[in-house]
Amino acid sequence: MKTAIRGFLWMSLLLVTCSVHAQTEHGNDNPSFTSNLGIPLSVPLNPTAHFISGGWGVDYGAGYNFTRRHALIGEFMWNSLYASNEALQQVRAALQSPSISGHGNLFAFTGNYRYELRGRTFGTYFIGGGGWYHRNASLSKPVPTGTTTTCNPTWIWWGYTCITNLIVTNTTIASSGSSAFGVNGGVGFTIRVGDAPYRFYFESRYHYAPTKNVNTQLVVVGVGFRY
Repeated sequence: MKTAIRGFLWMSLLLVTCSVHAQTEHGNDNPSFTSNLGIPLSVPLNPTAHFISGGWGVDYGAGYNFTRRHALIGEFMWNSLYASNEALQQVRAALQSPSISGHGNLFAFTGNYRYELRGRTFGTYFIGGGGWYHRNASLSKPVPTGTTTTCNPTWIWWGYTCITNLIVTNTTIASSGSSAFGVNGGVGFTIRVGDAPYRFYFESRYHYAPTKNVNTQLVVVGVGFRY
C-alpha cells in the first residue's frame, strides 16, 4: 500500500507539471506534453467474472509527445471492485448471515505507448503497455478460526487455502492481496473540445495480470478529457 501511495503522489506531481505546460501551449494542437483524466468502468472477464460484478474508479496519466503520432505515457488507474453474489454465497452460508458483503480494489501503475491518428476535430489511437498491478479483496466480517466448510473456489478469492477439500481457517482472515506484472492494450477515439489541444476521449482497453490464485482480467471502458 505504501508503494501505491508513493506512486499516486508521483503521478499527481507529474500531472500538475504537465498541466502547467498545457497552459503555455494553449491553442497548440501539437503539444510536447500530454495528460489525461478519466473515469474507467470495468467489465470483468473469466475467471475474474466469477468473483466481481464490475467496478469503476479514476484513471489519469501524463507523458511526452515525441511527434503528433507517437507518445509515451505513465498512468495510474484505481478501480473499486464489487463482489458478485457467487463470490459471497459460500461465506454467507458458513456464517449464516445474508448481510455479509465484500469489496475489492485494483491499483495499476503502467507505462504505455500510444500511436495516434489525429485530425483537426476527430481522432483515433491505439495504446498498450505494462506495469505493476495490485488487487485486494476484503469481507465485511471475517470467518472465525476453526470454521469447517467444504472448499469452493470463492474461498480462494478471499484469501483462504484448501486442504483435503476443506478450507483452512487457522487464522482469522479479513482481507487478501496479490501483486503481479501485467499488460494492457486497446483503442480509443477523441473529439476536440473548445480550443486545441483539449479533447474528450472514449477508449476500451483490456487488462491482464497473473495475480495469485485468480488471474485478473478486465475490459475497462474509459471516458474523460485529455490534451
